[in-house]
Amino acid sequence: MKRSKGIRKGSRHRRSKPKGNGRNITTADEFFTLPERAREIDIAVANGVWLIRWNDFSASAAARATGISRKKLIENAGSALQKLENGRYAAQPYDDLFRVVIVVSEDKGPVEVATRDSREASKAGKHSAAVQRYLETGDDSALRRFQGQHIIDAQGNHVALLTDIDELDRLGSAGELSFESLYPRSR
Repeated sequence: MKRSKGIRKGSRHRRSKPKGNGRNITTADEFFTLPERAREIDIAVANGVWLIRWNDFSASAAARATGISRKKLIENAGSALQKLENGRYAAQPYDDLFRVVIVVSEDKGPVEVATRDSREASKAGKHSAAVQRYLETGDDSALRRFQGQHIIDAQGNHVALLTDIDELDRLGSAGELSFESLYPRSR
């Protein structure tokens, strides 16, 4: 019997534990079919990484602030967090954690979009803030930065961002762009 080089008879092969939650979710509907606790953990992990990245929280403080354990945050964050030489965790500049965001799209108005890119989620949030600013003050200067831009969803589709002020006025008058409508459902 011929053996492969480098593998001893009787040696055990250890598979490394997959980083992150291991789910391959690509749509908001798939996300909302998960058990409530799994959804809460995914949301808490994304929020925890954000706190570490932008507010200089420690992993422990971010976990406490989001209501999960430090261990769960680190395990589920996967490559979004990096352990430093001093033992602390730092957030990478961007991550591929799953998020559901509301995008005010050219085609359908406000829609839930699933993304696996923190940069896309950030762009969606900034666009929503620009929409709210326009609706509240009439100032469209922040909206102009988003002309011709889009969000890339978790399936790789482009969702064009709405910047047409006439259409925003129409949607706003119809009550489709209320503050609450620009946040994902929690089901």
